[in-house]
Amino acid sequence: MVASFLRPGAEPMSSNDTAWLRMDSPTNLMMISGVIVFRQRVDLERLREIIETRFASFERFRMRAVRDLTGTWWEPDHDFSIDRHVVPLDVRDDLDQAGLEELTSRMASTPLNPDQPMWQFQLVERFGEGSAMISRIHHCYADGIALIQVLLSMTDTQPSPAAATGAPPKRKSRERGLLDQVFHDAQALRDKGADAGKTLLRDGLRLTQRPEEMLELAGKATAFATDVARFVLKPPDRRSRYKGKLSPVKRVAWAEPLPLDEVKAVGKAHGCTVNDVLLSSVAGALRSWATEQGDQIDGLEIHAAVPVNLRPQVKAGELGNKFGLVFLGIPIGIADAVERLHAVNRKMRELKNSYQAQVSLGLLSLVGRGPSMLQRPVLEAFSSKATTVMTNVPGPQQPLYLAGAEIDQLLFWVPQNGRIGIGVSILSYNGKVQFGLIADRNLVPHPGEIIRRVNGQFEELALQTMAGHFEGRDHGDDYDEAK
Repeated sequence: MVASFLRPGAEPMSSNDTAWLRMDSPTNLMMISGVIVFRQRVDLERLREIIETRFASFERFRMRAVRDLTGTWWEPDHDFSIDRHVVPLDVRDDLDQAGLEELTSRMASTPLNPDQPMWQFQLVERFGEGSAMISRIHHCYADGIALIQVLLSMTDTQPSPAAATGAPPKRKSRERGLLDQVFHDAQALRDKGADAGKTLLRDGLRLTQRPEEMLELAGKATAFATDVARFVLKPPDRRSRYKGKLSPVKRVAWAEPLPLDEVKAVGKAHGCTVNDVLLSSVAGALRSWATEQGDQIDGLEIHAAVPVNLRPQVKAGELGNKFGLVFLGIPIGIADAVERLHAVNRKMRELKNSYQAQVSLGLLSLVGRGPSMLQRPVLEAFSSKATTVMTNVPGPQQPLYLAGAEIDQLLFWVPQNGRIGIGVSILSYNGKVQFGLIADRNLVPHPGEIIRRVNGQFEELALQTMAGHFEGRDHGDDYDEAK
């Protein structure tokens, strides 16, 4: 009622989205940044038309995020203009990857204008033989899973398709995101586990007649309560080069993509998943660089906050934030590539029945409902438990076109919050796996020196695999069916 009276057309913002809106700080902006590299030149006016008719067809992207004494709201921008949101960048003609990384770093460190919808696409019309586009979208609008669906709605499978507008198509992907193979039943867990207390009260009388079901549900309720305690009481992550005082300046970099088929082959040889292989290669890159700096990190394990999708499949096209976080141990202290791979695999499987994702989603919802002054200390404590954010978004495995130009590379970087200063992003597209790294300048001045080591770490693992060095090792039951 307050919103409709004071702000015609306004809608209350969900508690989860409110939490992400409030997370902005001078040292960590809550933007999801990305880069699309095109094989051909992109026409600015055609791009504006596509984005206005497809991306901006979602009403949310024509709204401002507003905070006042009455709460947080989505308010229509009555002066909305696509020209303010899709803009050309005037750069020299010989821009290379290093130049594009520098430009993207500058944008990732620049706040969006809060007086208008907080998103922008910036076109570099001449990049090599084609073009490039830098995107910035505030996290309060949507999470990565929703945004990849929005991106798909902007693209086509051929250069000159029939006109299309509206909600994104529900395209299926055979690839699973990071930890999705572990949390593929997250929806069922949420229905049966996160609400275990309510279910127990509702069905208590019936269950007294079925003691075996009563014991099963009680076990789930106990497990959920245990995970709540573990989540809240988890100590801060160990000190390392990757954790320290932050600055307002972020740096981004990316590596040459890996062939997805080769990653699958290595994972299958070890009975591990694709994501196990990718994460162990990232861990190896982090280890290699830190060791080169003179750090003694043998035995060191850092933790990554990993997003887990909790959005029901039937709501895959909806905007907003519907994900939880789990803390995954990253064994950068293990030198041997194969041993490190199986350590990652063990860590993954330890989280299989965890309720951490549901707990963290509930925590974010809770702080989003409460006063903003209480959110900061909660998030500071939360972020102290991890050193990095790691996320993997599965993309389509066929070439896509945007505004008539073929997309060659898709890259994105997730924001960090509180004391976290490093983020690793993995995205699969058209048979390749792309790695990106965003880092605070105080921690890693040149993130390309880390992320471009991932390929070498994967090659080392592949060579050991082909040589059969892992044969005969006792990994117990570490060999999951490869996904």
